[in-house]
Amino acid sequence: MTAPVFVVEDFEDFGDSGDFGPAADGRYVLEGPEGRHAVSVKRLRAGEDVVLTDGSGRWAPGVVAATEGKDRLVVTLGEGGVREEPAESPRITVVQALPKGDRGELAVETMTETGVDAVVPWAAARCVTQWKGERGQKALGKWRATAREAGKQSRRVRFPEVAELATTKQVAALLAGADFAAVLHEEGSEPLATAELPAAGHLVLVVGPEGGVSPDELAAFAQAGAGPHRLGRSVLRTSTAGTAAAALLLGRTGRWS
Repeated sequence: MTAPVFVVEDFEDFGDSGDFGPAADGRYVLEGPEGRHAVSVKRLRAGEDVVLTDGSGRWAPGVVAATEGKDRLVVTLGEGGVREEPAESPRITVVQALPKGDRGELAVETMTETGVDAVVPWAAARCVTQWKGERGQKALGKWRATAREAGKQSRRVRFPEVAELATTKQVAALLAGADFAAVLHEEGSEPLATAELPAAGHLVLVVGPEGGVSPDELAAFAQAGAGPHRLGRSVLRTSTAGTAAAALLLGRTGRWS
Protein backbone atom coordinates (compact mmCIF):
# COMPACT_ATOMS: atom_id res chain seq x y z
CA MET A 1 0.00 0.00 0.00
CA THR A 2 1.37 3.40 -0.96
CA ALA A 3 1.42 6.27 1.53
CA PRO A 4 -1.86 8.17 2.13
CA VAL A 5 -2.18 11.53 0.39
CA PHE A 6 -3.17 14.79 2.07
CA VAL A 7 -3.83 18.11 0.41
CA VAL A 8 -1.81 21.22 1.18
CA GLU A 9 -3.52 24.34 -0.16
CA ASP A 10 -0.19 25.76 -1.35
CA PHE A 11 3.51 25.12 -1.04
CA GLU A 12 4.54 28.71 -0.27
CA ASP A 13 6.20 27.64 2.96
CA PHE A 14 8.63 25.56 0.95
CA GLY A 15 9.96 28.35 -1.26
CA ASP A 16 10.17 28.42 -5.05
CA SER A 17 13.55 26.70 -5.18
CA GLY A 18 12.15 23.41 -3.90
CA ASP A 19 13.70 23.71 -0.44
CA PHE A 20 11.68 24.01 2.73
CA GLY A 21 11.81 27.81 3.00
CA PRO A 22 10.69 28.95 6.48
CA ALA A 23 10.30 25.34 7.60
CA ALA A 24 14.00 25.24 8.42
CA ASP A 25 13.68 22.16 10.59
CA GLY A 26 12.18 20.23 7.67
CA ARG A 27 8.77 19.90 9.31
CA TYR A 28 5.28 20.78 8.20
CA VAL A 29 2.16 21.00 10.37
CA LEU A 30 -0.96 19.69 8.67
CA GLU A 31 -4.05 21.11 10.35
CA GLY A 32 -7.68 21.97 9.66
CA PRO A 33 -9.93 19.38 7.94
CA GLU A 34 -6.95 17.52 6.44
CA GLY A 35 -5.18 17.36 9.79
CA ARG A 36 -8.37 16.18 11.49
CA HIS A 37 -8.83 13.46 8.89
CA ALA A 38 -5.24 12.30 9.34
CA VAL A 39 -5.35 12.27 13.15
CA SER A 40 -8.94 11.40 14.05
CA VAL A 41 -10.09 9.34 11.05
CA LYS A 42 -6.96 7.71 9.62
CA ARG A 43 -5.44 7.59 13.13
CA LEU A 44 -1.91 8.00 11.82
CA ARG A 45 0.92 7.59 14.26
CA ALA A 46 4.59 8.55 14.45
CA GLY A 47 6.75 6.75 11.91
CA GLU A 48 4.07 6.31 9.22
CA ASP A 49 4.69 7.58 5.69
CA VAL A 50 2.52 10.28 4.12
CA VAL A 51 2.48 12.37 0.95
CA LEU A 52 1.56 16.06 0.88
CA THR A 53 0.34 17.56 -2.40
CA ASP A 54 -1.36 20.62 -3.83
CA GLY A 55 -3.28 18.42 -6.26
CA SER A 56 -1.67 20.16 -9.23
CA GLY A 57 1.41 17.96 -9.51
CA ARG A 58 3.57 19.40 -6.72
CA TRP A 59 4.18 17.01 -3.85
CA ALA A 60 6.51 16.10 -1.01
CA PRO A 61 7.01 12.79 0.82
CA GLY A 62 7.15 12.78 4.58
CA VAL A 63 7.00 10.79 7.80
CA VAL A 64 4.68 11.47 10.72
CA ALA A 65 6.71 12.94 13.59
CA ALA A 66 3.86 13.52 16.05
CA THR A 67 0.17 14.29 16.47
CA GLU A 68 -1.18 17.21 18.47
CA GLY A 69 -4.75 17.13 19.71
CA LYS A 70 -7.38 15.92 17.27
CA ASP A 71 -6.48 17.90 14.16
CA ARG A 72 -2.73 18.58 13.92
CA LEU A 73 -0.27 16.25 12.25
CA VAL A 74 3.42 17.12 12.40
CA VAL A 75 5.26 15.76 9.36
CA THR A 76 9.01 15.47 8.86
CA LEU A 77 9.58 16.12 5.17
CA GLY A 78 11.79 13.92 3.05
CA GLU A 79 15.03 14.98 1.43
CA GLY A 80 14.84 16.79 -1.89
CA GLY A 81 12.04 19.18 -1.00
CA VAL A 82 8.97 19.66 -3.16
CA ARG A 83 8.83 17.59 -6.32
CA GLU A 84 6.91 18.08 -9.55
CA GLU A 85 5.08 15.27 -11.31
CA PRO A 86 4.83 16.03 -15.04
CA ALA A 87 1.43 16.00 -16.71
CA GLU A 88 0.52 12.70 -18.34
CA SER A 89 0.58 12.29 -22.11
CA PRO A 90 -1.60 11.94 -24.00
CA ARG A 91 -4.03 14.02 -21.96
CA ILE A 92 -7.51 12.49 -21.62
CA THR A 93 -10.61 14.63 -21.15
CA VAL A 94 -14.13 13.26 -20.73
CA VAL A 95 -17.13 15.43 -21.56
CA GLN A 96 -19.83 14.07 -19.26
CA ALA A 97 -23.52 14.79 -19.85
CA LEU A 98 -25.33 15.51 -16.60
CA PRO A 99 -26.77 12.29 -15.09
CA LYS A 100 -29.66 12.11 -12.68
CA GLY A 101 -29.21 12.07 -8.90
CA ASP A 102 -25.79 11.28 -7.51
CA ARG A 103 -24.63 9.41 -10.60
CA GLY A 104 -22.61 12.44 -11.63
CA GLU A 105 -20.43 12.15 -8.54
CA LEU A 106 -20.12 8.41 -9.18
CA ALA A 107 -18.88 9.10 -12.71
CA VAL A 108 -16.35 11.67 -11.50
CA GLU A 109 -15.17 9.36 -8.72
CA THR A 110 -14.49 6.37 -10.94
CA MET A 111 -13.00 8.42 -13.76
CA THR A 112 -10.63 10.05 -11.28
CA GLU A 113 -9.57 6.68 -9.89
CA THR A 114 -9.05 5.41 -13.43
CA GLY A 115 -6.76 8.29 -14.40
CA VAL A 116 -8.75 10.86 -16.41
CA ASP A 117 -7.06 14.27 -16.56
CA ALA A 118 -10.12 16.50 -16.95
CA VAL A 119 -13.91 16.29 -16.77
CA VAL A 120 -16.24 18.72 -18.54
CA PRO A 121 -19.89 18.75 -17.37
CA TRP A 122 -22.17 19.07 -20.40
CA ALA A 123 -25.75 20.34 -20.60
CA ALA A 124 -26.90 18.00 -23.37
CA ALA A 125 -30.30 18.44 -25.01
CA ARG A 126 -31.68 15.22 -23.54
CA CYS A 127 -30.40 15.73 -19.99
CA VAL A 128 -33.16 15.49 -17.41
CA THR A 129 -30.97 17.17 -14.81
CA GLN A 130 -30.40 20.91 -15.24
CA TRP A 131 -27.75 23.02 -13.50
CA LYS A 132 -29.11 26.51 -12.99
CA GLY A 133 -28.23 29.29 -10.57
CA GLU A 134 -27.22 28.40 -7.04
CA ARG A 135 -28.26 24.78 -7.50
CA GLY A 136 -25.90 24.45 -10.46
CA GLN A 137 -22.97 25.92 -8.56
CA LYS A 138 -23.66 23.57 -5.66
CA ALA A 139 -23.70 20.57 -8.00
CA LEU A 140 -20.45 21.69 -9.64
CA GLY A 141 -18.90 22.04 -6.20
CA LYS A 142 -19.87 18.46 -5.42
CA TRP A 143 -18.20 17.23 -8.60
CA ARG A 144 -15.01 19.12 -7.76
CA ALA A 145 -15.00 17.89 -4.16
CA THR A 146 -15.49 14.34 -5.43
CA ALA A 147 -12.52 14.69 -7.79
CA ARG A 148 -10.37 15.92 -4.93
CA GLU A 149 -11.36 13.11 -2.54
CA ALA A 150 -11.07 10.43 -5.22
CA GLY A 151 -7.69 11.84 -6.20
CA LYS A 152 -6.48 11.44 -2.63
CA GLN A 153 -7.96 7.96 -2.29
CA SER A 154 -6.30 6.78 -5.51
CA ARG A 155 -2.95 8.29 -4.43
CA ARG A 156 -2.79 10.87 -7.19
CA VAL A 157 -0.82 14.10 -6.81
CA ARG A 158 -2.30 15.69 -9.92
CA PHE A 159 -6.09 15.72 -9.56
CA PRO A 160 -8.38 16.00 -12.60
CA GLU A 161 -9.70 19.43 -13.47
CA VAL A 162 -13.49 19.77 -13.38
CA ALA A 163 -14.49 22.57 -15.74
CA GLU A 164 -17.49 24.87 -15.68
CA LEU A 165 -20.71 23.59 -17.23
CA ALA A 166 -20.35 23.57 -21.02
CA THR A 167 -22.91 24.09 -23.78
CA THR A 168 -22.98 21.98 -26.93
CA LYS A 169 -21.30 24.83 -28.83
CA GLN A 170 -18.47 24.94 -26.28
CA VAL A 171 -18.05 21.17 -26.42
CA ALA A 172 -17.80 21.34 -30.21
CA ALA A 173 -15.04 23.94 -29.91
CA LEU A 174 -13.17 21.66 -27.48
CA LEU A 175 -13.48 18.74 -29.89
CA ALA A 176 -12.23 20.82 -32.82
CA GLY A 177 -8.97 21.50 -30.98
CA ALA A 178 -8.35 17.89 -29.91
CA ASP A 179 -5.82 15.53 -31.47
CA PHE A 180 -8.42 12.75 -31.24
CA ALA A 181 -12.10 13.13 -30.44
CA ALA A 182 -14.88 10.55 -30.18
CA VAL A 183 -18.54 10.48 -29.24
CA LEU A 184 -19.67 7.29 -27.51
CA HIS A 185 -22.64 6.16 -29.59
CA GLU A 186 -23.73 2.63 -30.43
CA GLU A 187 -25.46 3.17 -33.78
CA GLY A 188 -23.46 3.23 -37.02
CA SER A 189 -20.16 3.68 -35.26
CA GLU A 190 -16.71 2.08 -35.33
CA PRO A 191 -15.14 0.34 -32.31
CA LEU A 192 -13.14 2.60 -30.02
CA ALA A 193 -10.83 -0.39 -29.51
CA THR A 194 -9.57 -0.15 -33.10
CA ALA A 195 -9.61 3.62 -33.64
CA GLU A 196 -6.31 5.17 -34.70
CA LEU A 197 -4.90 7.12 -31.77
CA PRO A 198 -2.10 9.70 -31.61
CA ALA A 199 0.93 8.91 -29.45
CA ALA A 200 0.65 12.26 -27.68
CA GLY A 201 -1.56 15.32 -27.53
CA HIS A 202 -5.14 15.67 -26.31
CA LEU A 203 -7.81 12.94 -26.47
CA VAL A 204 -11.43 13.93 -25.82
CA LEU A 205 -14.37 11.56 -25.24
CA VAL A 206 -18.02 12.64 -25.19
CA VAL A 207 -20.48 10.71 -23.04
CA GLY A 208 -24.13 11.46 -23.70
CA PRO A 209 -27.10 11.36 -21.30
CA GLU A 210 -29.31 8.34 -20.66
CA GLY A 211 -31.52 9.41 -23.57
CA GLY A 212 -28.55 9.45 -25.93
CA VAL A 213 -26.88 12.15 -27.99
CA SER A 214 -29.37 13.97 -30.23
CA PRO A 215 -29.00 14.01 -34.03
CA ASP A 216 -28.26 17.74 -33.99
CA GLU A 217 -25.52 17.23 -31.41
CA LEU A 218 -24.02 14.34 -33.36
CA ALA A 219 -23.95 16.52 -36.47
CA ALA A 220 -22.29 19.40 -34.64
CA PHE A 221 -19.67 17.12 -33.14
CA ALA A 222 -19.01 15.38 -36.46
CA GLN A 223 -18.41 18.77 -38.05
CA ALA A 224 -15.88 19.44 -35.27
CA GLY A 225 -14.06 16.20 -36.10
CA ALA A 226 -15.55 13.83 -33.52
CA GLY A 227 -17.10 10.72 -35.02
CA PRO A 228 -19.29 8.15 -33.22
CA HIS A 229 -17.52 5.20 -31.58
CA ARG A 230 -18.84 2.23 -29.64
CA LEU A 231 -17.34 0.30 -26.75
CA GLY A 232 -18.93 -3.13 -27.15
CA ARG A 233 -22.18 -5.01 -27.50
CA SER A 234 -23.65 -4.00 -24.15
CA VAL A 235 -25.07 -0.54 -23.50
CA LEU A 236 -23.47 1.19 -20.53
CA ARG A 237 -25.09 3.81 -18.35
CA THR A 238 -23.85 7.35 -18.73
CA SER A 239 -22.24 7.17 -15.28
CA THR A 240 -20.02 4.20 -16.25
CA ALA A 241 -19.37 4.69 -19.97
CA GLY A 242 -16.73 7.39 -19.49
CA THR A 243 -14.76 5.27 -17.05
CA ALA A 244 -14.83 2.23 -19.34
CA ALA A 245 -13.81 4.26 -22.40
CA ALA A 246 -11.04 6.07 -20.53
CA ALA A 247 -9.66 2.76 -19.26
CA LEU A 248 -9.55 1.49 -22.84
CA LEU A 249 -7.60 4.55 -23.98
CA LEU A 250 -5.25 4.41 -21.01
CA GLY A 251 -4.36 0.85 -21.91
CA ARG A 252 -4.03 1.48 -25.63
CA THR A 253 -1.85 4.60 -25.25
CA GLY A 254 0.57 2.94 -22.84
CA ARG A 255 -0.33 5.04 -19.82
CA TRP A 256 -1.23 1.84 -17.98
CA SER A 257 1.94 0.03 -19.04
